[in-house]
Amino acid sequence: MEVLLLYIKLILPMKNEKKPITVAFGDGIGPEIMESTLAILEAGGAKIAPEIIEIGEKLYHQGHSSGIKPEAWESIRRTKVLLKAPITTPQGGGVKSLNVTMRKMLGLYANVRPCVSYSPFVFTKHPVMDVVIIRENEEDLYAGIEHQQTDDVVQCLKLISRPGCEKIVRYAFEYAHQYGRKKVTCFTKDNIMKMTDGLFRKVFEEIALE
Repeated sequence: MEVLLLYIKLILPMKNEKKPITVAFGDGIGPEIMESTLAILEAGGAKIAPEIIEIGEKLYHQGHSSGIKPEAWESIRRTKVLLKAPITTPQGGGVKSLNVTMRKMLGLYANVRPCVSYSPFVFTKHPVMDVVIIRENEEDLYAGIEHQQTDDVVQCLKLISRPGCEKIVRYAFEYAHQYGRKKVTCFTKDNIMKMTDGLFRKVFEEIALE
């Protein structure tokens, strides 16, 4: 279903003009992946007009601590589509993960990962796999709040809010309803983190009743 929606949006546009999309070639193997991706889209007849932006490692080294320039944000907000290859976040302090920054700036709180097997065309040990993982993208440890308590101890804060839980849980149930999924499963570690993951599970069970 997700592939069909992408096909409808890109391959069968309502109008003849090309749809502007923002494209980032990324770092490492990113350019190679993106060149192949664009070639496939072109061969498939996608009526798109890529706007290339520069993000990632090169900009970090130029002194942009977030790994992105203001004009790149402008392109993303205008086209409302970002096709992005993998990017590198330099290790150590002083820089932010651009992936996390984008999630927070653009409100991308839901990470949707379809996991589908294509057996027998592609060999797999799990031939009947058809699962969609929906993961919260902004809270929990992604808040990125860390402290050096002593020379030998560092601390990372795990933040869970009721509004954040409600957003992602409602998203999961609405997704299941829209795409005809029959089951939604909640994964937590609330046997250990009784308050934080406990809140997530509590909200899940409340919304499940609806």
